[in-house]
Amino acid sequence: MTDPAQDRARGVALDAARIWQDAFGERLTAAYLLGSLAHGGYAPAASDIDLGVVLADAREGDRQRADDCATAVRERAGLYGKVSAFWASLPALRAGRDDGRFPALDRLDLADHGQLLLGVDVRATVARPGRTELLVDSGRFALSVLAVPEVVAEFHHPQRLVTDTVLFTKAVLFPVRFLHATAGDGAPAGNDVALDWYFAQPDPVSAPLVRLAASVRAGAPLDPDAALPLLAELRPLYRHYIDDRVERLRLAGAPDDLISGFGAWRDQLRG
Repeated sequence: MTDPAQDRARGVALDAARIWQDAFGERLTAAYLLGSLAHGGYAPAASDIDLGVVLADAREGDRQRADDCATAVRERAGLYGKVSAFWASLPALRAGRDDGRFPALDRLDLADHGQLLLGVDVRATVARPGRTELLVDSGRFALSVLAVPEVVAEFHHPQRLVTDTVLFTKAVLFPVRFLHATAGDGAPAGNDVALDWYFAQPDPVSAPLVRLAASVRAGAPLDPDAALPLLAELRPLYRHYIDDRVERLRLAGAPDDLISGFGAWRDQLRG
């Protein structure tokens, strides 16, 4: 039995892929469905619609054309605003590189779970990133997106977090997903799998907050009065994630600037 919400989201992904195909023509080798729609756990209230685009080669002007595609997709509004596109050339993906916008975790998702929407299936030729690359790449992503003044300020004094369902669930569940991924083989998994793993741990940090985020992600309304006191546990949750990350980065011989970046971020989340 098909899920109407997933069917709608898949249709949006296919429409988005066609926009990329119109822009890049025969250079678009393949377009794939990624993320929770591919590996499971899609939640209409909170999930993105992830698209992977594989180009035949890399050329000057590709980045601007990719930005134009993203804009054209967003302009359709509604569910199209949830589309997140990752793209790179096939030679780069085969060599384990990113010459566009295709982080390591999403390349692994492509290799393991990508579902072909358009073009020729090249998934078997995509190099799978190793654990150290996944750890370093996801660490740099976390610092670039979350360890910034406006996000740190929001974590200390939540305002948008108590009114924005997507922002709330993503902020709370991000560390849970990445703790789960690096505790295993680094492979991406759905939030449901990560949550089951997290709650099976002894004394999971900030468990009431994580349970609320899981409930909201599943479709329950976000009650600001209920969420606000629990959000006091958001910074302890992130400090737990950071401590785990720093230990793993050190063991992996990661660059010093990355490790010190996590240390500085932890200091900002005190109090």
